[in-house]
Amino acid sequence: MKKNINDGSKRVSLSELALPDDLKELSLSQCSYLCGEIRNMLISTVSKNGGHLASNLGVVELTMAIHRNFDSPDDKIVWDVGHQSYVHKILTGRAEQFSELRQENGISGFPKPEESVHDVCISGHSSTSLSVASGIAAAMKLQGKENYAVAVIGDGAMTGGMIYEAMNNCSPDSNLVVILNDNNMSISKSVGSLQTYLSTLRSSEGYINTKRAVEKTLNRIPVLGTKTAKGIKKAKDSIRSTILEHNLFEDMGFIYLGPVNGHNIQELDKVLRLAKTYHRPVFVHVKTIKGKGYMPAEQNPGEYHGISKFDIVTGNPEVSASDSYSTVFGRELVKLAEQDDRICAITAAMKYGTGLQFFGKQFPDRFFDVGIAEQHAVTFGAGLAAMGQIPVFAVYSTFLQRAYDQLVHDVSIGRLHLVLGIDRAGIVGEDGETHQGLLDVPMLTTIPNTTIYSPSCYEELKLCMKKAIFANKCLTAIRYPRGAEEVSFNTSYLNTEYLFMRTGSDILIITYGRTYNEAYKAKEMLKNEGINCDVLKLTKIFPIARELVNEIKKYKDIVFFEEAMGSGSISEKLGDLLAESDYSGCYSRVTANGYVKQASVRASLEMLGLTSEKMAEHIRRINENGKA
Repeated sequence: MKKNINDGSKRVSLSELALPDDLKELSLSQCSYLCGEIRNMLISTVSKNGGHLASNLGVVELTMAIHRNFDSPDDKIVWDVGHQSYVHKILTGRAEQFSELRQENGISGFPKPEESVHDVCISGHSSTSLSVASGIAAAMKLQGKENYAVAVIGDGAMTGGMIYEAMNNCSPDSNLVVILNDNNMSISKSVGSLQTYLSTLRSSEGYINTKRAVEKTLNRIPVLGTKTAKGIKKAKDSIRSTILEHNLFEDMGFIYLGPVNGHNIQELDKVLRLAKTYHRPVFVHVKTIKGKGYMPAEQNPGEYHGISKFDIVTGNPEVSASDSYSTVFGRELVKLAEQDDRICAITAAMKYGTGLQFFGKQFPDRFFDVGIAEQHAVTFGAGLAAMGQIPVFAVYSTFLQRAYDQLVHDVSIGRLHLVLGIDRAGIVGEDGETHQGLLDVPMLTTIPNTTIYSPSCYEELKLCMKKAIFANKCLTAIRYPRGAEEVSFNTSYLNTEYLFMRTGSDILIITYGRTYNEAYKAKEMLKNEGINCDVLKLTKIFPIARELVNEIKKYKDIVFFEEAMGSGSISEKLGDLLAESDYSGCYSRVTANGYVKQASVRASLEMLGLTSEKMAEHIRRINENGKA
């Protein structure tokens, strides 16, 4: 710390500090001023770059207290979910880079070890922190280290079953501290029995001190002989049950501390110092306000959980969420459910993100928010389907990955009819590797009895929904991208199978979903240059219509542009079918072949070669080679 800020009454700024070490030397008033600076930085940056605002505004004081009381990177801090780690990034030497948050070649919106030694692990999905932290604590014990493993989780993550698997497996003598950021929210408002339970947990400082004193006294009682030992044990158990209040966390082997005010650094300092003294698993319950310090976010924390660019003064986003595939899906599902009361909707704590708020309002008895529990959502849907209902599970592509076993074992094998609305399929942009929707196609095509649709616009989405719900059987998926449609093609020729656009060319472009719009623009661009190519737009992308193979094998050159991971993709499967049919022409594929880092959607698609300009370049090379 610089000498001119040693005065505890003097205000300090981030630029004057060696972070995070200097935080331990600050007075409470200096911390308070710094928290205000951090909140201004969060609001300013997210208003320009988009990102997770409300969750980070709510953990400013908590994050500061964590770094005041633990010694990162020797003590390991694991964030669950990583979207609440912006303040952590600011306080660990990345304040100057923070303006580049979620930008191409900038810092990630999630913890990333390659960015900083203070980021322990990649963390973009929910309910993983305790498993990681307990593993770290076990390793520290094996290595003879006295450092702490700290897991910071949101209350929504407590609805994920993996947390309880980890709690059941924590070593009783590990330096493990679990901090629950309880703000009554996950992304949408937390629901279910767990949230009700958390809201009833109350504990005062006096209770904590009394409890600790009683435990020490009981543990000092000597044991003299078998009968005496049994009597003493009964007495000790009786005293515990009478004096000491038990809860779920204590019953699973944790010391429970809290709840404490998550915006009072003095209280947080005190409880975290106390937690460190136990040298065994401790659960610290912290109450915070999501969106703290920015009124629009406090009033609408769900809306400001993940937000696009917005105007700071009004809080209004630049792009209205009313124009999106998610909203169209949600509104159309309501219309279909009005026709058939068998239709049910399921979400995993993403009611607003997936557009299901409309269904929930119109049909509350047929709407099920299961919390952050995708595995349960799928198997719960299987139960509904087994009883003749038509369950529709709307879920982000990246989160569906967690439910692979349930899709296979609980749905596909029994040929049950579950409809998946796979939101955010393909490139999602600035959220980066952990959230790109590039694996749902390779994942689902390995599962027998599965049908997959990929509409190219809103109207085609509606057609696919009707087909998936009323005509298809077994597991059926409709995948669609993040954001609004972009249509440059004639929407009069839409269907749920495929569409051939023939010009008599010996070059064929194949694609599906929103990539078709880029392919159509590339075709028109090339046409103006005197280069003709045919286009095949797939709507039902799996299983592949066998009759198509005989049609497309007539072309000399075939290029498949696909917004999915190449391994296991539709283009790979089509290539295998062409090879089996002794295709003698040239077949090439343009796909993703690795994790895609954060950047704008447009920049990411360009990097992958999936924009109209890049497609046109690819076809020009083929055309030139054909003339050579």
